[in-house]
Amino acid sequence: MTGTKRSSEGLDVHRRKLLFRSWHRGLREMDLILGTFADAEIAALTAEEIDQYERLLDIPDTEFLPLITGERPVPADIDCVVLQKILASRRTMIF
Repeated sequence: MTGTKRSSEGLDVHRRKLLFRSWHRGLREMDLILGTFADAEIAALTAEEIDQYERLLDIPDTEFLPLITGERPVPADIDCVVLQKILASRRTMIF
């Protein structure tokens, strides 16, 4: 079961796969954070932002979650526009 509220209809194949990956991370907390972000933003991300997002999705949940929650500082090598968008969207999420 996913929490997605967005259909993948109208998305290209690459974006569909990223939307699926966002909701099927392994840790439910990451599913909710990244899935909700992807629902809202995946269609509007630029090609460069899609590349950034895909790189972020490659980070294991156990390393990524502490960065998203602020428990660990964000390393400079992964700090990017999309990560800042994810952090901003997380601050406004209500579960």
